[in-house]
Amino acid sequence: MVSNTTPPIVEAVGLSKVFRDFWMRTKARAVDHIDFEIRPGEIFGLLGPNGSGKSTTIKMILGLLHKTSGRLVVFGKAPSDVMVKKHIGFLPEESYLYRYLNPVETLDYYGRLFGLDRATRKSRTEELLEMVGLTHVAHRAIGEFSKGMTRRIGIAQALINDPEFLILDEPTSGLDPIGTKQVKDLLLNLKARNKTILLSSHLLADVQDVCDRMVMLYGGTIRAEGSVHDLLEDSNSTVIQAPRLKPTTIDRIEKVLQEEEGVGIERISQPRQRLEDLFLEIVEAAQREHVETSGVTDTGGTADFLRHQEGEALIDTLVSQSESAEDVRSVEVVQSDTTEIDDDVLSSLVDAAPAPEVRASEVKQAEQGPAEVDHSMIDDLIGGEPSRDDSEPA
Repeated sequence: MVSNTTPPIVEAVGLSKVFRDFWMRTKARAVDHIDFEIRPGEIFGLLGPNGSGKSTTIKMILGLLHKTSGRLVVFGKAPSDVMVKKHIGFLPEESYLYRYLNPVETLDYYGRLFGLDRATRKSRTEELLEMVGLTHVAHRAIGEFSKGMTRRIGIAQALINDPEFLILDEPTSGLDPIGTKQVKDLLLNLKARNKTILLSSHLLADVQDVCDRMVMLYGGTIRAEGSVHDLLEDSNSTVIQAPRLKPTTIDRIEKVLQEEEGVGIERISQPRQRLEDLFLEIVEAAQREHVETSGVTDTGGTADFLRHQEGEALIDTLVSQSESAEDVRSVEVVQSDTTEIDDDVLSSLVDAAPAPEVRASEVKQAEQGPAEVDHSMIDDLIGGEPSRDDSEPA
């Protein structure tokens, strides 16, 4: 449990944003003197209809828009401070990804932007692709993906740097109920790791399931705020749930209510399961029967680097080393040999090898999982600098 004395991750006081035209006349007051704070380790909901100021608020937190007035700090610094960015993961409402890169290259690209070494980029890419259920299409161009599949890659890229503060704008847009359930489970797992999450969504049921506190915006102002429990509590009704009752028993209960309280029973209904639960039961039953599908396959659990604390990860590593010392030594030999091979030598070996059939190579890649990334296109996107391991001298 985070102490109340811990500084908030985000603090806004009198925050306003006014858009003006060329003549400096007010066109729109998108955010109008709002006060809120996002505390460490909580899932904070930002709700409101279209045009209420949600996206503008998120852009100011990210430093993409400058505030007109008020106070806004993120991790105790101005949102424009570059050092703040490495602690933030962001999923925009629309995923803008390079359509000619495949998922492996995309995640490797964003990992390099955060300065991750090659081994870390590779392991996290494999874990994230398994987590979002896209390992089998790891080498297909993203331009061929559906909206839901592109959304999954967007979620993976937002997590590649293991952020302390995660901002998600409509994260379940385009996802099927399986993906939606997975995203909600992921958010709860990240919260258990004391991650801080800002969730903006039009799907109120998703917000209700995972958020601790929320604010509701309309016309750029906060119309309601508080914990989910306090905001949703109905103080005008009382619900009593019991096993199925006989009609005669219900008649006796209503008679008592009329005598003691002067009221009758307003509604009697049988409990129903949620549509999401029914949908997932049907899908899981089909998967147990090994029914073929061309869509997303079984998704893995939360990626290990997102699920474990650093101390837990170290303990797991030590235990694994003690149980399989011979395997570890052989891997270390292979890794030490690999680091001594120059990239030019690898390129010459690849050029000298006979070209395999295209379809056969695609099948082989799909069976073996994500391969090494061709960094030539990624180098061009980053700025033309050659890729090298952190262990290599600058």
